[in-house]
Amino acid sequence: MTTSSRKTAKPAGKTAVKTVATTVRKPAASVQQTASAASAASAANAEPSLRFHVSKRLQAKADTVLAALEAAPDEAGHGDAVAQLVAELTEVGMDYYYLKALRLAQVGFVAEQSARLGLSGAARIISSVSRKYIVRMDQDQLLVVARHIRELGSITPVKR
Repeated sequence: MTTSSRKTAKPAGKTAVKTVATTVRKPAASVQQTASAASAASAANAEPSLRFHVSKRLQAKADTVLAALEAAPDEAGHGDAVAQLVAELTEVGMDYYYLKALRLAQVGFVAEQSARLGLSGAARIISSVSRKYIVRMDQDQLLVVARHIRELGSITPVKR
């Protein structure tokens, strides 16, 4: 009988410890994320960068998605919208950094199409993997991603 009461007591103790640890850890992680984001933002502004151009349409879409997230972060569906935006930005960025250089170098149709096919496959893989993580993010994490996208693209919120 004593053995069974010990077994019952241990899980209860572990549960209590886990609850306390989770409660204590959450605020520390939020503070750390905020400090990290601020540090990264100042570092990003201080360092030289290579950025790519996006169309006005994609910039408007990015602002719409990010503004909706920032206005109501607790609403459902933001993860999907941000994941789709990241996929589009990845595709446009790969085109800008790799395929544009090939077009400018006039490597020829076959070489350009081969590169396009390879980059398209790579973009699909990157988008698939990033989507799995983005759709699982909580609202604080999605807001960090939104802030990062705004910093990368100088996508400033539109005054409404």
